[in-house]
Amino acid sequence: MIRFAANLTMLFTEFPFIDRFEQASKAGFMAVEFLFPYGIPAEEIKAKLDQYHLKLVLHNLPAGNWDGGERGIACLPDRVEEFKAGVAEAIRYAGVLGVDQLNCLAGKVPPGVDHKLLHQTFVNNLRFAAAELKKNHLKLLVEPINQYDIPGFYLCSTQQAISILDEVGADNLFLQYDIYHAQRMEGELANTITKYFHRIAHMQLADNPGRNEPGTGEINYPYLFRFLEKIGYTGWVGCEYKPASDTFSGLGWMTEQIR
Repeated sequence: MIRFAANLTMLFTEFPFIDRFEQASKAGFMAVEFLFPYGIPAEEIKAKLDQYHLKLVLHNLPAGNWDGGERGIACLPDRVEEFKAGVAEAIRYAGVLGVDQLNCLAGKVPPGVDHKLLHQTFVNNLRFAAAELKKNHLKLLVEPINQYDIPGFYLCSTQQAISILDEVGADNLFLQYDIYHAQRMEGELANTITKYFHRIAHMQLADNPGRNEPGTGEINYPYLFRFLEKIGYTGWVGCEYKPASDTFSGLGWMTEQIR
């Protein structure tokens, strides 16, 4: 049975963030994920997780000035010390929140910077982060993101991500496979998942076009869910989509689209 986690950055946005844990529980979710916890004390988030018996399955490393348009700093040569400080902060939060994997957003390619320098910076930062996370029994994930939604995002394909994982060579470094981003950039969803199955530690979903809930677009989610069960995927699938209306009225897919 596929296990779904509510992405609290995207779902239940009718409610203040700290109240979304309750809403996720009411909707029947057993687990949650979100982009960043850093604006709220870790202990306050942990209290909500415990109160509603929710497991936190993923959050991201600090990713720069998100509100200012940054989408990660891991490939930026002039932000290495900031990246390392962010790794330490993420590990501190993970220790309180009980999450066992953290996602690293590569960031957008800045103008005028040599591609080889960006690549080496990203690889070096991943080696550092993977080593620090391993000391704390944590997995590190990287996520390719489509360049239509985020023009210039450095890590934009599954094959590029796998090549970087191979170069870094850390046994706790894995792929986060976002079905929506993969559909936009490359398609071939089932074949790609099969090929890299043992490199994937977490998945996320949304339909395309629109990035709304499953059943609103072109992706055959009933097939994909059956396929994931058939090949034995046991990780979580994060529901990182924009509800077409309000969250609760769009949750029918969880029963209607799975079979």
